Amino acid sequence: MRILLIGAGGVGDAIAKIAARRDFFELLVVSDYDESRARRTVDWIAARHGDDVAARFATAQVDASDPEVVASVAREHGATHVMNAVEPKFVPSIFRGALAAGADYLDMAMSLSEPHPTDPYAEPGVKLGDDQFAQADDWETAGRLALVGMGVEPGLSDVFARYAADHLFSEIDELGTRDGANLVVRDEQGNEIFAPSFSIWTTIEECLNPPVVWERDRGWFTTPPFSEPEVFEFPEGIGPVECVNVEHEEVLLMPRWVDAKRVTFKYGLGDEFINVLRTLHLLGLDATTPIRVRSANGPVEVAPRDVVAAALPDPATIGPKMTGKTCAGLWVTGRGTDGEPREVYLYHVSDNEWTMREYEAQCVVWQTALNPVVALELLATGAWSGRGVLGPEAFDAQPFLELMARAEADGGYGQPWGMEDRLAR
Repeated sequence: MRILLIGAGGVGDAIAKIAARRDFFELLVVSDYDESRARRTVDWIAARHGDDVAARFATAQVDASDPEVVASVAREHGATHVMNAVEPKFVPSIFRGALAAGADYLDMAMSLSEPHPTDPYAEPGVKLGDDQFAQADDWETAGRLALVGMGVEPGLSDVFARYAADHLFSEIDELGTRDGANLVVRDEQGNEIFAPSFSIWTTIEECLNPPVVWERDRGWFTTPPFSEPEVFEFPEGIGPVECVNVEHEEVLLMPRWVDAKRVTFKYGLGDEFINVLRTLHLLGLDATTPIRVRSANGPVEVAPRDVVAAALPDPATIGPKMTGKTCAGLWVTGRGTDGEPREVYLYHVSDNEWTMREYEAQCVVWQTALNPVVALELLATGAWSGRGVLGPEAFDAQPFLELMARAEADGGYGQPWGMEDRLAR
């Protein structure tokens, strides 16, 4: 396997660092618009693991917005797989470039939705991932696989959905992704600061778009942003967090492969974060259409959202200032294999202190990065295979969860996942 990794930001950097401990690939090319960021990642791998390990890595410059450039870089390095680790606005170009190069493709966030309905509970327009699924025949004809939504959420949560359907439940009422954390970021004086732990560009997109809910008798429909708040109890000391509806890929992926009555996604944002997002929207600073502004070198055009992203701390750099844990998981309700009512929370917790010590990567980006590396290894060994445009639910969950949880000494990743039977409390 020869992998072209596009993007050396927080998640891309962590993907390369996690992959450095594995031996399933021949070459991993870390690429970025700013190649110096890719070199920094490979230099870290050389310093931590030695030149022999670093010899399986290379760097490249790439313009992710140009499918012809993506295809050219992939061909130059003989890439068999293109791993997309940049913002979802680049999905269409990388998606086309990978297919043109004759490579398989993976991403962690899917093509964007548009336009967004202004009335609550409307039928959505173009949904997350619709553009990619519309091209499924092209990928099948080419005999190539596009594995979409293979991060942590979406990604691991979707693997949990497949596992629950195959091993834990005879009938599923709701597949409810629930994400929460107790993370705190402080400045040098110890004061808590506003510093999102993931790309603010992506966060704005997810949180201000109308969330989508799926119901068997109704299909997909939207709700108002931040709707249906609920307090969810997260494990391993995180505790209760208020979660609200957010637009996310799980709701668009799970119903395609897993039988359930209802699918939802709720994210623990907190009042401060919600108020900031609402203010950005009120001021028009969430817009992606460039506007003309003054600069020292004369008028320039820039998207307001890009200005917000540039003004906030880079999520890849806040790890040393962060404390706490983040939890990604899936809350499943229905009837167990014995026909009795069952309620299960399948989850994975990432501790920032551990991820910083082991990988010098903050826990949110590291947790996101872990899962595509596991998926790539399963594809390399043949444990997973397919063609067309497929989500994680289309594959057997057992080998993924076993490899992820198996100790490193036993050839695994040493990342245990948890399961709580909530009705048994």
